[in-house]
Amino acid sequence: MKNKNLKKLILLVVIIGFVAAARVFHLDQYLTVSFLKGSLDRFKAVYADNPAAVLGVYFIVYVLTAALSLPGAAPLGMLGGALFGFWTATLVVSFASTIGATLACSVSRFLLSDWIQNRYGDKIARVNEGIEKEGTFYLFSLRLIPVFPFWMINLVMGLTKMPLSRFYWVSQVAMLPGTMVFVNAGKELAKIDSLKGVFSFSLILSFILIGILPLAVKKAVDLYRARAKQTQAIS
Repeated sequence: MKNKNLKKLILLVVIIGFVAAARVFHLDQYLTVSFLKGSLDRFKAVYADNPAAVLGVYFIVYVLTAALSLPGAAPLGMLGGALFGFWTATLVVSFASTIGATLACSVSRFLLSDWIQNRYGDKIARVNEGIEKEGTFYLFSLRLIPVFPFWMINLVMGLTKMPLSRFYWVSQVAMLPGTMVFVNAGKELAKIDSLKGVFSFSLILSFILIGILPLAVKKAVDLYRARAKQTQAIS
């Protein structure tokens, strides 16, 4: 137990150190639409000279940004689209964002799960029962509906018992439409002044409907099966 607590303390110190360094050195200014747009020509020149190195650094930066829940993932996705092209950027961003999200979920589970389970064990038990039955549908919906912050979903899912393998593949599939939107917007990065220029009301509504659809279908199927059983019991 002491060894585990020591590992938790070390990990927490490392995370706080990374976040503090990002704040102190104002690293978030390098992950804004305005900065990336202004530096686009320089990035393209470096990428033309060292494509493999730029792809590797970009991948690592995106994973760390997602894992540490730092602001800037969306502008990074747009930069990827502008630099690498739609399909290459979609592939790289999809895996980087999902790996980062899974790391964040894993860290949340390692640091907080025991404390939450001990303090709210009875309530968490009911949550875990729901996650076991319908967790895939809920996570899929949460990822698609743009109301819930990326970091919050990672944190909350880390407190459940959803297998990380399922968390990974559901996140990768559900986040793909949003990834493609931002990567595609990268083609117009030079003309976009903020993230508001990426999402329209109709696009947000489409994501919400897509996110709700799996849950609605499952509820309808469950209702149909329940009525079918009642009919069979009566007959």
